[in-house]
Amino acid sequence: MAQVKPSQQKVVFNNCAVIVAHPDDETLWAGGTMLMHAEAKWKVVTLCRGNDRERRQKFFQALERFNATGAMGDLEDGPDQSPLSDREVQRTIVSLLSPIRFDLIITHGLWGEYTRHLRHEETAKAVLALRKTDELIANQIWMFAYEDGAGRYLPRPVRDEDIRVRLPEEIWKEKYNIITAVYGFGAESFEARATPREEAFWSFGGGGAARKT
Repeated sequence: MAQVKPSQQKVVFNNCAVIVAHPDDETLWAGGTMLMHAEAKWKVVTLCRGNDRERRQKFFQALERFNATGAMGDLEDGPDQSPLSDREVQRTIVSLLSPIRFDLIITHGLWGEYTRHLRHEETAKAVLALRKTDELIANQIWMFAYEDGAGRYLPRPVRDEDIRVRLPEEIWKEKYNIITAVYGFGAESFEARATPREEAFWSFGGGGAARKT
């Protein structure tokens, strides 16, 4: 399904979920992967902005481009980034996902993709916790593997990623078009400038508690 390091065994995924904090995160960090594998069944859930009518409309327009289904939560997402309880985030994920069993789940990295959004980190932590208790079942979990040098540059793949996908030009252009034309971010926005041409992931496999492969 993706370009993996030689030490990894290639795995075929059919039933896939993308769990993110905000509508547009799915496109920024994994949109190319979804576009390149339209044969898979994708479900995308975002934990925030469910009551934002404009953002909701854009999110579902983006899902049409990915031939994906999806659902939105409405967790608090104010500028103060007040911490949410672990269980609140976990309950929101479970309420948005049906079924709870997937071949592959893609979600945020534990340290986020840039400096700094707490909801990204909380989402990643919740996905791993749910998998550990079997409230969420996945053969593989891929976590976005990007960093921004503590804000010194735009997000880019980390050096110790497990999976890195170099997007074909036409795939990147479609992904960029979703960010700009569907979500409406201008060419000089952070989102447009950050839209990566390479998608990188840490991979966790096996059953029960997540382990790095």
